[in-house]
Amino acid sequence: MTADWTRRPEGGGRFALWLIRSIARYGGRALARPLLWPITAYFLIKRGPERRASAAYLTRVLGRRAGLPQVARHIHTFASTILDRVFLLSGQLRRFRIGIDGLEALHAQIDLGRGVLLFGSHLGSFDVLRVLARERPDVQVRVVLDKGHNPAVTQLLDALNPEIARSVIDAGQDGPSIVLSIKQATDAGALVALLVDRTRPGEASVAAPFLGHTAQFPTAPWLIATLLGVPVCLAFGLYRGGRNYELAFEPFSDGLAADRHNRQALLRDCVQRYAARLEHHARRAPYNWFNFFDFWHADDAHSPSPDPAPARSTAARRDAAAHGG
Repeated sequence: MTADWTRRPEGGGRFALWLIRSIARYGGRALARPLLWPITAYFLIKRGPERRASAAYLTRVLGRRAGLPQVARHIHTFASTILDRVFLLSGQLRRFRIGIDGLEALHAQIDLGRGVLLFGSHLGSFDVLRVLARERPDVQVRVVLDKGHNPAVTQLLDALNPEIARSVIDAGQDGPSIVLSIKQATDAGALVALLVDRTRPGEASVAAPFLGHTAQFPTAPWLIATLLGVPVCLAFGLYRGGRNYELAFEPFSDGLAADRHNRQALLRDCVQRYAARLEHHARRAPYNWFNFFDFWHADDAHSPSPDPAPARSTAARRDAAAHGG
């Protein structure tokens, strides 16, 4: 069960992905939903690493040993959000009931006119953020996404909405190009959305307490935030079953700034504050976590050891995380 999520192949093949997308588009959501159970069975049977990673995560978040029924529910929830991408990217938001919390605070950050960095995660559905296009049609939403990861899914879904596809900032570029693209977008007042919970091999990271153990989180998004000095908002789009989604916005900062001597301390503090909020929402919706790999590097002999005392004070936990990083 490798912690390098970039090396895991896509599942199902292009034909299977095309088939489920076509059925959803032309037959509707009601016809496509029953097909999610055979897809779930496929991943349970054929994708051992993902199955084991799911069980390991669910055991942590639920506080009890997770078996096949829990893993099946986890995979089915993931498949449900992938299916709903077909409709969300097609602009069919009215198919869903989307509860929104914290929208006024996000509007206040947008109205500062400096652009906004919207930090999300692989918890729930990031595509449900498309509701912002309806709530604030005057604001352009740009998403930073690695087009080279899961190319079959990306190509098929891009075909649903070429306009959205053209607005994507490709995370597969070199670092300076990504930062420049983000800066140009925020300078134009755009809202730039990034997923900030996965660390690539060799990428700078710091450790933070997460679900009772330390985990590594990337520092690059927070470094970009300090360089640009624009407002930062956290976003969590949780799938609640059926047609129901819950979208929560949490203002994080009106602008991060630090000199060279204090930058590392600031990055560490930002990551640990973010990890605490991510844990809060993961416990609220445990089956929404879609990182199907060894997130805690439990199988990596060189990774930080798990925090032996998750009930310690916040200050002590932060100190331990800082030394582990």
